[in-house]
Amino acid sequence: MHGHVRTVTGDEPIFMIKVSVYRPDLTFIDRAYTDDNGAYSVDVPAGETVTVRFDTHYSLTNADEWQPSLVTNVVADDTVPLDRHLVPVGQFADTARGIDILAAFLAASASEEPEYAAHATTRLTQLKQNNLFLQHIQTALLQHFTEQADA
Repeated sequence: MHGHVRTVTGDEPIFMIKVSVYRPDLTFIDRAYTDDNGAYSVDVPAGETVTVRFDTHYSLTNADEWQPSLVTNVVADDTVPLDRHLVPVGQFADTARGIDILAAFLAASASEEPEYAAHATTRLTQLKQNNLFLQHIQTALLQHFTEQADA
């Protein structure tokens, strides 16, 4: 599985985005980081159905710069690239992007270490969206990560 990660505005490549691949039950398979061109490649058995999360890593300098993204039910394929565009922290997210970002945080809540929580709260507090229902989900996720960061 391979592809590129770029900015949603400007289509610029994003360096050092963690691309994590999971089985449908969120069992971790493998991860890779994007290079200077935003490219990544992860070894996944062809034909396997996977979930792919594009996110920052709490130990990197870009930990609070980008909102995460999630793709579920992807059939791994080496011929078709899986490209993503990420929303910068602090930028407005339309409804579709808001759902994508919140789904990625939800998956992270089930799979990430406690150190992830502080950076998740920083990014969630700066997520701007105009859908009231998504704002409720955002508040619930923010509460979860705040409690995890305080523990």
